[in-house]
Amino acid sequence: MEKSWWGFFINFLKCSPSARKEVVAVDGDDANLQAVERRKPGGWKCMPYIIGNETFERVASFGLTANFTVYLVSKYHMKKVAAANLVNVYSGVVNSAPLLGAFISDAYWGRFRTLAYASIASLLGMVVLTITAAIPQLRPASCSPEAEQAGQCAGPTRAQIGILMLSLALMSIGSGGIRPCNLPFGVDQFDMTTESGRRGLASFFNWYYCTSTAAIILAMTLIVYIQSSVSWPVGFGIPAGLMVVSIALFFLGMRLYVYVPAEGSVFSGVAQVCVAAYRKRKLELPAKDDVVEQERMLYDPPTVSHRVMKLPLTLQFSFLNKAAVVCEGDRKEDGTPASSWRLCSVQQIEEVKCLIRILPIWPAGLACFVALSQQWTFVVLQCLQMDRHIGPHFQIPSASVPIVALLALTLFIPVYDQVFIPLARRLTGMESGITVLQRQGAGIVISALSMVVAGLVERMRRNSAVAHGGLYGSSPLPAAWLAPQLVLMGIAEAFNAVGQVEFYNRQFPEHMQTMAGALFNCSLAGGSYLSAILVVAVRKYTTWLKDDNNVNANRLDYFYYLIAVFGVVNTLYFLVAAHFYRYKGLPEVQPKEESEERPAA
Repeated sequence: MEKSWWGFFINFLKCSPSARKEVVAVDGDDANLQAVERRKPGGWKCMPYIIGNETFERVASFGLTANFTVYLVSKYHMKKVAAANLVNVYSGVVNSAPLLGAFISDAYWGRFRTLAYASIASLLGMVVLTITAAIPQLRPASCSPEAEQAGQCAGPTRAQIGILMLSLALMSIGSGGIRPCNLPFGVDQFDMTTESGRRGLASFFNWYYCTSTAAIILAMTLIVYIQSSVSWPVGFGIPAGLMVVSIALFFLGMRLYVYVPAEGSVFSGVAQVCVAAYRKRKLELPAKDDVVEQERMLYDPPTVSHRVMKLPLTLQFSFLNKAAVVCEGDRKEDGTPASSWRLCSVQQIEEVKCLIRILPIWPAGLACFVALSQQWTFVVLQCLQMDRHIGPHFQIPSASVPIVALLALTLFIPVYDQVFIPLARRLTGMESGITVLQRQGAGIVISALSMVVAGLVERMRRNSAVAHGGLYGSSPLPAAWLAPQLVLMGIAEAFNAVGQVEFYNRQFPEHMQTMAGALFNCSLAGGSYLSAILVVAVRKYTTWLKDDNNVNANRLDYFYYLIAVFGVVNTLYFLVAAHFYRYKGLPEVQPKEESEERPAA
């Protein structure tokens, strides 16, 4: 008798092998393949459920957080700078959590279970946040606009802050599981051994990013407008309801999915290489200066999957190569390692080297995200003091203005693909036009330029506001004056952020793709944390951000110029790090005289 849908769900969460099928390599040898029950990849049959889940989750999460700064200021009576800092910290936590989520997914739960639990946690967080908006007792008492402007409104109690933090913690847990797993889980549904599977995967990426961007734009327009102009409970309740739809869609596709089991933590492989190299640190490497001969003498079995690129041995970080030196007792009779902590393959060693090479590049992307994070905090506060009217009756919500950056990003990507790359290809002769590192560097430079423009616009806005009402005046300048800096931010993101995604996915070893996505989210987190630290430091050592409630009393333009200087310094660091970077899979360059003397194989 066929199991019910609910029974199937419970059975899966208990880790039963119900109706699953996979090919598993045993002892790392192609000759020892153990076939277990396998399901054929469903491809596009699964996509309405996976893309639908991602789309509704994006609308829900961004719909709740896009206007969060305004919610904290208007309903919790937080100081404006403090609210902006809290949003930065929360954004940092949300973008750091995927690193833990990726680890749990790879080591224990697998992608489906991680997505399932994370979606439920995210829904619970949204429900709690909606309740804070619906029940007045869970927020500070309302007060008059005059008292609010004077900073005399009562702040939240510890209990009220506790409930708010609970909602943010649950949503952070949800993001930590959803963001690193959703895209790889979709990739799992395509059979890469077939032409149709490869074509379907390419289309999936296009639809995935298209629907994700559309969801964010919808959240920052319609949802934000409802929150600001209609009702906060309704504006929070709609995203929570959409999250219910997202979860329902995800579980409706359960009978179609391919479930790739957890393969173990990538960190254990890194640790094994380090331990094995340390244990053999006193050994001499064979053919120390000849990479080809050295590779022949080290433990170098074939890869167990056609999806994994075989990496050639390199002499960079050669101390790690000692982990592949075969000593007496290191191998069993069948040739496999007796202990993974004493003998590692050349492939394992080179994968660890990939991670080591990436590490110096990662911090260089933070400065760009420090600049980009301003569009969600201080730009929103600036916009509150500007003319946001379109016509006599309609006023744009301040939290919707950063959508200009998203639109610039969306519109620039086709220009980049269809115009910039062909032109660059003619100049460089490279198929991609420019390298992924050059793409990141261009984004870093443009982000610094956006901060210079932001400083000039803020100076103009502040002078206009002071001239029309003193420090507590509102500027008659249209909010459209913020568009140039936001357009530059969007173009910077198209270069740097998309470049980072491509860089991590290309340069990470294939079985670490979940971690690649998590590391990109850590860049977002690092940018938010750095922005928050920068605000604290500026408040402590300068008077630029001294007033928590009045943007006009501060010198936000100086703060923007400081970020621009930070971007220039970061550009110099990036140039040095990129100069010494070695791309994955490139063979070791042999001296010309040696390569000429070496006989052909």
